[in-house]
Amino acid sequence: MTQGYDVQVERLPIQALFDLRGQRDELADWCGHALPDFPDAPNTLAERYGVSMAWLGPDRWLLRGPLAEEAGLIAALRPGDAPPEISIVQISDTMAFFRITGPDAADVLSIGCTLDLHPAVFPENGASHTDLFSLKALVVRCPDGFDIGVEQSFGPMVAAYFRKALD
Repeated sequence: MTQGYDVQVERLPIQALFDLRGQRDELADWCGHALPDFPDAPNTLAERYGVSMAWLGPDRWLLRGPLAEEAGLIAALRPGDAPPEISIVQISDTMAFFRITGPDAADVLSIGCTLDLHPAVFPENGASHTDLFSLKALVVRCPDGFDIGVEQSFGPMVAAYFRKALD
């Protein structure tokens, strides 16, 4: 707890990430049971067995899971063999993730993010791209807070920004 904020900020380990593009039905047909269910609404995610699928835009999805599951996901998704109607790209090493938890997590995140994080607008399964400290970021609601993903090269800078915001 710092600066009167009751939060914890931690950098998460690298995770298995895949950028999926294409129609939901075509992706589901190709990937079969390798994927969690697709979310029902834009800017939300669905999760199964620690692997989540976020609907981030028209025909755009992000699959996220533990790095230990990456080889199995690659084998199941077969990105190199995907038909031309869909795209599956492994992007695991491109993003740095942070977890902000605690009663004041939304207040701390609002220092650098203009996204409305109120639960009525950004639900329990919310996931959206936004700006964070003028950088493109992915914000995902998690238990007791948020996971934030930024381009890997900006990870040290974002960590420094969070430290400064909390000092």
